[in-house]
Amino acid sequence: MKKILVLFSHPKFEKSRANTALVNHIKDIEGVTFHDLYERYPDFHIDVSAEKELLNAHDIIIWHHPFYWYSCPPLMKQWIDMVLEFGWAYGPNGNALQNKTCLNVITTGGSRKVYCSEGSNSFTVRQFLRPFEQTANLCGMEYLPPFAVMETHKLSDSDLRSYAIQYGDLITLLKENLSNNDCEGFSFINDIPKLNTQ
Repeated sequence: MKKILVLFSHPKFEKSRANTALVNHIKDIEGVTFHDLYERYPDFHIDVSAEKELLNAHDIIIWHHPFYWYSCPPLMKQWIDMVLEFGWAYGPNGNALQNKTCLNVITTGGSRKVYCSEGSNSFTVRQFLRPFEQTANLCGMEYLPPFAVMETHKLSDSDLRSYAIQYGDLITLLKENLSNNDCEGFSFINDIPKLNTQ
């Protein structure tokens, strides 16, 4: 069974209904390691060796975070900058992450219609996530489309439960070798037929 590392980064987690619903649903699933970066490193002093050990022990990496200013919160960026070192994660001898799978799980206040060339944000979510995609490419990982929960301030408790269940279903599919072939033609992994069987 594939092991999944959820690298969670949210500086105001206690105030996020959406992320609380998502995290509570998946954090205790067998084969999932839930790793809250702000809880582990409130002082931002990242234990690089420990983080590398975690990465080595897992097959799938999920960057789970709110979509802050078209990117991630600062601690996740610092984690990427410090942990994914030249000679370990990339470069001539940097093959530690080769053939692992990764993706972003994000929450946004904006809707799909504002994330397009005609929308107020001018670009798609996928375009804003290009640095994550290229990071994965550089490290030899397979990068999947993001799982996105959008317009979070408008979602009912029932909507949030549905997204949480879908996130759990995604975890199951990832363990069963979900790949880019299954996601072809979809901007969001949420939209693939395998996650829309209900």
